[in-house]
Amino acid sequence: MARSTPSLNALRAFEAAARLRSMSAAANELSVTHGAISRHIRALEETLGVTLLTRGPLSTDPTPDGLRLAEGLAAAFTAIDTAIEQVKPGPLTLSCSASIMMYWLIPRIADFHRQHPGVQLQFNMNYGQFDAVRDRIGIAIRNTMVEPPADVVVKELGRAERIGLVCSPEYLRDTGIKRFADVAAAHRLAPATRPNAWNEWAAAVEYEGATLTTHDSYDHFYLMIQAAICGLGIAPVPQMLVLDDLRSGKLVAPFGFVDGPHKLVLWLAPHVRDRADTLALRTWLADQLARTHDEGEVLAPPHS
Repeated sequence: MARSTPSLNALRAFEAAARLRSMSAAANELSVTHGAISRHIRALEETLGVTLLTRGPLSTDPTPDGLRLAEGLAAAFTAIDTAIEQVKPGPLTLSCSASIMMYWLIPRIADFHRQHPGVQLQFNMNYGQFDAVRDRIGIAIRNTMVEPPADVVVKELGRAERIGLVCSPEYLRDTGIKRFADVAAAHRLAPATRPNAWNEWAAAVEYEGATLTTHDSYDHFYLMIQAAICGLGIAPVPQMLVLDDLRSGKLVAPFGFVDGPHKLVLWLAPHVRDRADTLALRTWLADQLARTHDEGEVLAPPHS
């Protein structure tokens, strides 16, 4: 007797829901409706004769049978996507945080296109982990504070991330900040994506004063930087994000910049790491990041 074969759409829907622990998230990822995901999974369960998901009010968790199926499907879909990528490679996708994209990459990417006019690039704004094949990401700029996925190749750039405090010239004038101790009385901003930013700066400069807590937290560095430009306080930032604002005079760095506890690295997806366009982008990124480091040392040397 022939065995009934589940539809590929049903298998895709189930794998996404099991991985994301949410039918709504699966629907968003696959660009279908929540109802379509639910119908696919219900049909799959009827075909297999087992319960695959436990539906709850806030999450959708796989059963033991569902977990085994989801793991097998994830590996199978990765193999399919990898095979397709090898036969018909798509554009190379570069992933980085929204702040790096806005403040560092976009102002410089025209130089890459001039050097490599035949390379097609796409962009992904993300600062955490990802599935390189499923998310179609070839290369990523990441901070060493984020643990890399097991399958990516990590290429260190050899330089520590430089960090420092910035504020508007008006805020510096009005508050009279001149010494590390003066920061204790300032209005301190911080990004939610790096909650230890003030502690990291204090350790890097060997600050020994009162504990520096955060007054206002912003979802992203770029929002916090804009708040600092508007005179709302003083903020700890990676130097690479504020070079242009320091040059224009929108921001000042009263104590310069020092090496912080983290580094920027490149993550290379194994299925594209040997492509010519990947090598070209990797080389260009390493060169641009080195130039940024050198430019920063000239623009804002460490405070003495």
